[in-house]
Amino acid sequence: MFTRFLRGFAFAALSIFAAFSVFTALPVLPASASVLGEKVTLVFDRALPNVPGKSMKVQLVEYAPGVSSIPHTHPDSAFIYATVLEGAVRSKINDNPEQVYHAGENFFELPGDHHRVSANASDTEPARLLAVLIANTNEQNLVINEE
Repeated sequence: MFTRFLRGFAFAALSIFAAFSVFTALPVLPASASVLGEKVTLVFDRALPNVPGKSMKVQLVEYAPGVSSIPHTHPDSAFIYATVLEGAVRSKINDNPEQVYHAGENFFELPGDHHRVSANASDTEPARLLAVLIANTNEQNLVINEE
């Protein structure tokens, strides 16, 4: 059952990623937030018909040069798969070493992970990443910033 879920998730994530090129030419959903050079836009939100109570939520995260996110977590129900679309992103999850991911590279976050660093690795070029979350359908606050 779990293997079937993972296979389904992988297929769905790849399908969303492949379809994203279409999204870039179309207007996105109005739900977006911008804080000091970081813009997060919800571009997809759909209940998973074969996993009751779960949805796939996809966010486009855009960083201006030199900008970083506030350290944060995500809802305990959320599994995250992220792909860098443009530029390079510095990331540190939990106590793991900080890493830099370039366009085309990806990483994941498990439920409960603490995203200590998420930042544009460049002071001169923008960066964008696509974050695919599998979370409880009723989750509205997908990013929980540290105080």
